Amino acid sequence: MIICGCDEVGRGAGAAEIYVCAVILDPNRSISGLADSKKLSAAKREFLAAEIKEKALSFCIATASLAEIEKLNVLYATMLAMKRAVEGLSIQPDKAMIDGNRAPSLAIPTETIIKGDSLIPAISAASIVAKVARDQKLVDYAALYPQYGFENHKGYFTKEHLAALAKYGPCPIHRITYGPVKALFDQMNEA
Repeated sequence: MIICGCDEVGRGAGAAEIYVCAVILDPNRSISGLADSKKLSAAKREFLAAEIKEKALSFCIATASLAEIEKLNVLYATMLAMKRAVEGLSIQPDKAMIDGNRAPSLAIPTETIIKGDSLIPAISAASIVAKVARDQKLVDYAALYPQYGFENHKGYFTKEHLAALAKYGPCPIHRITYGPVKALFDQMNEA
């Protein structure tokens, strides 16, 4: 049975796209050190992402755009990106194992696994590849919008990010429907 692992990154952030990866690992080419991407250093994630891309039978990175997040809401946008990632694999899996408690509607059986990124190697691999891809995109955004510090917080609501939002207001990659961003956006429109 061919199983793919699937995970998302960026769902809780207040800026930029959601990234999802689906991965089918090669049972004959082991990768040591797979774990939840959040528990690995950036250097370790980058090293593993390169190894996963080289050794996996197939992988696909998909996104949900800022417009899709704003229009559909973050959950439905995540499900859309997951569907794109699984359906974008060059090999059709027999089953998709999804991190969390929600799965997209797919033509194949799905299984959701809470903390799957710590328990299932294929989900760990998907988590790592998605995080490395999204982190790089946020570094790119940091060059366009340097005052926000996206290279440090990757769009999550840290003190640094909230302070920059308060000082500069939202920029074009902020999710204006999210609480802290929406509050600032509304204040700016009232002024």
